[in-house]
Amino acid sequence: MTNIISYNLNGIRSAIDKGLWQWLADNSFDIVCLQETKAQPDQVDMSEAEKLGYHHFWHCAEKKGYSGVTTLSKLRPDRVVEGCGIPKYDREGRILRTDFGDWSLLNCYFPSGTTGEERQQFKMEFLADFHQWIQELRRERPKLIVVGDYNIAHQPIDIHDPVGNKKSSGFLPEERAWMSEWLNAGFVDSFRYLNPDKVEYSWWSFRANSRSKNKGWRIDYQTVTDTLRDRLRNAGHLGDAVHSDHCPVWLSIDL
Repeated sequence: MTNIISYNLNGIRSAIDKGLWQWLADNSFDIVCLQETKAQPDQVDMSEAEKLGYHHFWHCAEKKGYSGVTTLSKLRPDRVVEGCGIPKYDREGRILRTDFGDWSLLNCYFPSGTTGEERQQFKMEFLADFHQWIQELRRERPKLIVVGDYNIAHQPIDIHDPVGNKKSSGFLPEERAWMSEWLNAGFVDSFRYLNPDKVEYSWWSFRANSRSKNKGWRIDYQTVTDTLRDRLRNAGHLGDAVHSDHCPVWLSIDL
């Protein structure tokens, strides 16, 4: 059984200060996919992670203190690929691929559109280009696990106030339609597949005590190609982990 965690840290150095390494030591995860690390490898002491048996791989943004993804794995991958070959996204450090035997893991940080129209347009371009790129990758690697912060709440069950947020980036009709298209094109939302009616969130605003009131959004996912659907065993959210405004998303899969 392989246990995979996806966790947007909103800054790895801040998360370490809040006890990230001890939390990982207290748990048993095979692979940990981190998003929004906001650091370069030479800025972070990874010796504690290495002591826990993790190899670590990075895809960083060119801009310091921005974006970035890091994959920690106790399994040594056969191949590591940074980015998707599209410079405007790769400059922002958004996709990191690791191959293990006949399956591949993609650690992804999708753009946010909350800062205005320009970034919302960038987000929609990313979604279209990413979908096309993945379909091409699937021909080469049919068993994919695509984890990370998608920055989209798919259905009303995935957001605390669907009516009040119907015009909010992250819950716009066109974003939700993309998510439906993604799932209809051969991907499985592992958490929702295993827990059709469960209400759990992965992100809460820092404002207005949103987390303590559980006014959250489910925007972090572990989707798998339908070739892996029957391998899914368990999935959920580790809400007690408080190193970030997100919580980790957990998946147990028989690979």
